[in-house]
Amino acid sequence: MVEMMGKKVILIKPTSEDLDELYFWKFEEKEQAAKKWNGPYIPEEKVTKEEYRKSWEEEVFPNVPASLVIKCDERAIGYVGSYWVDKNTNWLETGIVIYDKNFWNGGYGFEAYKLWVDYLFTSTNLHRLGMSTWSGNVRMGKVAAKLGMKEEARIRDARMVNGEYFDAIKMGILRKEWEGIKSNFI
Repeated sequence: MVEMMGKKVILIKPTSEDLDELYFWKFEEKEQAAKKWNGPYIPEEKVTKEEYRKSWEEEVFPNVPASLVIKCDERAIGYVGSYWVDKNTNWLETGIVIYDKNFWNGGYGFEAYKLWVDYLFTSTNLHRLGMSTWSGNVRMGKVAAKLGMKEEARIRDARMVNGEYFDAIKMGILRKEWEGIKSNFI
């Protein structure tokens, strides 16, 4: 069983109850506060609970899940995820969403993302990990930079949120860079 325990959060494969909770936050919760930060420029179609559950079975490598739930106080508050950009160059894109805004700005996201990045590098032969965000999501850029990711691309005025243009931002970290700094975090 995959499980990473931090001081504030646990990353783990979700239970059926966790998936119900995440489905609620992602598709049913009225305020949708997290969606204001997590790709608000990407139209998202609602899927059935069965389709959502099935998506959680994906692996990026054998026995390495594409996503894990973030739990705090035994509650699902969000998730970390990854998907392939290029298998030929061992490059995964990563991300994190904390749905419950009561857990924003308390270091929960940083700790979860740090555990996820370390797990992916430790459990695989990946050469690089990346992440994408937009210039309006300042917190995500700060979390990635704090982990040692470098801004690698900025595409000006590539995202529109509430009628206003924002830059698309790509950040990344190489295995050798992570290995050089991870002792600062772990």
